[in-house]
Parts: sequence; C-alpha cells; structure tokens
Amino acid sequence: MGGRVYAGGRVYTGAGRLRQADILVEGGIIRRIAPRIVGEGQERVDCAGLILAPGFIDLHAHLREPGFEEKETIASGTALAKRSGFQTVCAMPNLNPAPDAPETARVELEAIARGARVDTRIYGTITKGRAGRELADIEGLAPLVCGYSDDGSGVQDDALMERAMRAIARTGRYLAAHVEDASLVPKGGSVREGVASQRFGVPGIPPESETRQLLRDLALVEKTGVRYHMCHISAGESVEAIRAAKRRGLPVTCEVTPHQLCLCDEDIIEDSGRFKMNPPLGTRADREALVVGVLDGTIDAIATDHAPHTPAEKGRGLAGSLFGVSGFATAFAASLRYLPLSVVLRAMIDAPARILGMGNVALREGAKAQFQALHTRPWTVEAEGRSTPFEGMTLVGGCEWTIES
Repeated sequence: MGGRVYAGGRVYTGAGRLRQADILVEGGIIRRIAPRIVGEGQERVDCAGLILAPGFIDLHAHLREPGFEEKETIASGTALAKRSGFQTVCAMPNLNPAPDAPETARVELEAIARGARVDTRIYGTITKGRAGRELADIEGLAPLVCGYSDDGSGVQDDALMERAMRAIARTGRYLAAHVEDASLVPKGGSVREGVASQRFGVPGIPPESETRQLLRDLALVEKTGVRYHMCHISAGESVEAIRAAKRRGLPVTCEVTPHQLCLCDEDIIEDSGRFKMNPPLGTRADREALVVGVLDGTIDAIATDHAPHTPAEKGRGLAGSLFGVSGFATAFAASLRYLPLSVVLRAMIDAPARILGMGNVALREGAKAQFQALHTRPWTVEAEGRSTPFEGMTLVGGCEWTIES
C-alpha cells in the first residue's frame, strides 16, 4: 500500500464534529479515514496538535479587480485567502465596471480565470452600476453569479427592492443585502453612535440605520419568497429580527464578520482608519448578542468582509479614511476569541457551503484531497501594510498548510 498518511490530527467531518483520526491520500483522493492507518510504503505526515478540515468558504470579500487594482488584485487577494485557509471566496460587485450585465460580469470572470488562486465566485449587482435607480440584468446574470448584491450601500427605493426580490426569486439565486437606511446616516458618519463617536468627536451612525431597513426587507421577503441573506449583521436588534423571521419560516440566512464578533466600540483605542468599517463596530451588548446569535444558529455564517485599501486611503483617521479593513488573515483566530472551535468550523465551512448549494464539503472517503491543517498557537498580529483593527493583538489559531488534489 502506498500513498501519504496524515497522522495524529483531529479531523473535522462536518456539522461541528471532530474526531481523532488519520487520513490516507492516494492519487489525490481521500481513500480512508480511520483512528490509525498503518501500511508499507506510505509517507507519513505528522499532524499531532493540528486540526484537519476542509478549506474555509467566504461569502463576502472585496477583491478590487477590475477597477481598483492599486488596493489589491485578484491574484494577491486570493493568494492571501489561500494562505489564510480559504478554498472558496465570493467576490462582491463594487467594481469598475460593476458586474450588472453578462458582458461586465465576464470582465471580472476573465480576470479570475487569469489570476485566482482559490475557487472564486462572483456576485452580480442588484441595480445598474450599483446606483440604486434601475434593476441590473438579473436574468442575464443568473448563469454567471452565485447571488446578487449592491454591497457597499443598501437599496433605498422600496418599490425597486420589491421588484429586485421578485426577479431574483425567479432565478433561484439569493439576494445578499447590505442593510443601511441612508436617511438615518449622518454626513461624515464614521463609527457607531455612542462611546467612540463621543471620544473622538466624529458623527455616529445609529443602529436603527441597519435595523429599520432590515425590517423593511423582511416584510418584502414575506411577500416575494426570495432567498434573502443579510450581510455583516452588527446590531443586537437585527439579531432579534432575524431570529423572529426564521421562527416564521422565512427563507432567511445571515452572516457576521470576525471583527464584529471579537471587538466593540470600546476597543477603538485611537483615531485611526484601521477601526473604520461599515457597518461600524457596535456596543458591547451588540457584540454579545452576535455571539449568542452564532451559538444558537440565528446567525448562520462567519464571513470576512475583506475590504483592503491603500495605506493613504486608510491613513486619514476615523473621519477621513475609507470604510473597510483586511479580513482574511485574522478571520479564523478572531472568531475563536469568543466561540468554540466546532462552532467556528460550522460557521466558516458548513453554513456557507449550504447557502451556496455546494453539497457535502466534509472530509470523507472518496472525496478529493483538498483540506487544510489548522493550528491553535498564539500569535501577534502584524499589519504588514494592511489595515486591521487587530494590529498588535495576540490571537490564537491559524492555517498551518493546505493541500489540494
């Protein structure tokens, strides 16, 4: 018997389950998973202390190409994603050109074919140019996209959003909503209204800007039956609204970012763009509600909202910097700060796979040998030119290595 045995690790087999086992790989296929695999002619890889798991699946990332390659390219962004343990990334459509029709979507898909280091899927826009005035080519985009989003801004027009939901429902895809009532966001709003806005003297964004539009959307979901996915939930009131919608049987899913799970507005220690993201960091009560939401399944997935900018764009303090932070490298470790390992793996692997309709991605006999080894060692976050609210913090956990058939 030949092949390679990954020995002595804990194997994630899906649905929050971990077991001590070896994995035998031959010809790029997982041939056997068993407590101890011994045979002649086998190469052995010591995995003691490691967790062997499928790659993470990110429902929400900004890869910046085409149009904003000075921030990041598909090649550099997906290379970072791969080093961080991700095997699938879904790219948001705030690009130039925005993928609002088949011809513009193909510009992005061609760039992905040239440069992507991981499985990369795309969202089409909900509205033309993400301008919020008329619908994108919803039907024409359907074969090319995983879903539809105007991420970066909410769709403000109620009637237009209802039309969008009806059109998207006919495609079988899902709508990934950036939920933000612009009428409630003050000019120059940079952080959550409260502790940080008072400390640094910048306009604060009220949580109602998220929750009010979410309630509108949920009422429209009830009318249209569209599969609805809420992006980057941040407010405790929103968690309650999603929980109630699920109890009513609405086809609703939800994601949260690692930084919202791990940090709150009290953690904004300086007037720095590395703490500026949209939605902004909430209160401690919000953060605690988000953690409970993941634990009880109200919040399905953890997604990075990876959104890199140039150092100049993030170097103008809270008031002047652009929204967005780098998210791939710290996603797993930050999520572990308040959640158990099994829950984090479920939210970063199983749930996004289900939302995307990817089928069974668990490590199992007969499947392609595509997985990662995760460690649980402490490490200190270094910015390395990227904007991150975790800079200087000690986190636990990361990707040791990956293999792919």
